[in-house]
Amino acid sequence: MIAFVRGQVAVLRPTETVLDVGGIGLALHCTPATTSSLRLGEVAQLAASLVVREESLTLYGFADDDERAVFELLQTASGVGPRLAQAMLSVHSPDDLRRAVATEDLAALTKVPGIGKKGAQRIVIELKDKLGAAAVGSVPRAGQPQPAAVAGDWQTQVHEALLGLGWSSREADRAVETVAPQADGEPDVATLLKSALRTLAKT
Repeated sequence: MIAFVRGQVAVLRPTETVLDVGGIGLALHCTPATTSSLRLGEVAQLAASLVVREESLTLYGFADDDERAVFELLQTASGVGPRLAQAMLSVHSPDDLRRAVATEDLAALTKVPGIGKKGAQRIVIELKDKLGAAAVGSVPRAGQPQPAAVAGDWQTQVHEALLGLGWSSREADRAVETVAPQADGEPDVATLLKSALRTLAKT
């Protein structure tokens, strides 16, 4: 099992980073909140989870061990794979998810693309005794971490990232249009993506 990966940030995208580990570039799928904390050229350490499939080996990277643990626990629920688990952590923090499951807040869970009411009910039933309680004094995800600079056409990158997280092309188009006024000067893709996710979560 790969517990963590440490290396220089060689590539940075809204939902992916490549760490140079001893001359080998390891690609890790991450949430926007995680990538926004990274800087190109700096050394970073991410908690990691390796998902093994017959046709692929995929690494997922996390800001800390708690986020990784929740990612892995989410996948023990029926119908929740790694991509959906990552989408859940892109919309909600680990404690937000614990809170939603503990209080049976189906509305919060269905804000995640790919989760309907029945799926949310199943997740609550199957995970209520596994995720545990939210940390005392924790608050729902709100503030923005210092953003990371990601080069390129921000509209295309945000749109593709939203599609990868499970939103439809029409929903992604609407979200990009909504956050466009925030893209003055040198737009930060990770920050704009998080704004787009918040916009979609409200619909």
